[in-house]
Amino acid sequence: MSIDEKDLEIMRLLQDDAKISAKEISRRIESPITTVYSRIKRLEETGVIKGYKPFLDAGKLGRPTTAFIFASITYRVPGSLEPLDQREIARQVARFPEVQEVHIITGDWDLLIKVKERDVAAVGGFVVDKLRTVRGIEKTLTCMVFDAVKETTDLHL
Repeated sequence: MSIDEKDLEIMRLLQDDAKISAKEISRRIESPITTVYSRIKRLEETGVIKGYKPFLDAGKLGRPTTAFIFASITYRVPGSLEPLDQREIARQVARFPEVQEVHIITGDWDLLIKVKERDVAAVGGFVVDKLRTVRGIEKTLTCMVFDAVKETTDLHL
């Protein structure tokens, strides 16, 4: 699928305000509204636009504390010949409601996990009572966020 400058303009506008009307997009990019509708539909159908969600203020919703947790995985449990699956472990971690992101990474650690919680104690409870109980999680390193200078889901287009 090819993406042209008009598609990029539409996506920039939608990233800025997902509630913007097709009529307003049409006006801003100087293109017929039917063309705007069909371009948005094509971007959605091909999965370039994956969905529309509000960007919520975690602090105002009682989850002001952010932590990034590095986790290493043991690929063999003692006494078992079958290796553990890193992707399956990542999927298990992703199921916890506190977890916003899980990334399989390179280097000394295997996973990078982003968590939003009410306070440091809640992050600690998550690590000790949930994350470390996942079969295959060997050790963790938790980095608390003091201040988020930039936090976005936007892509530079």
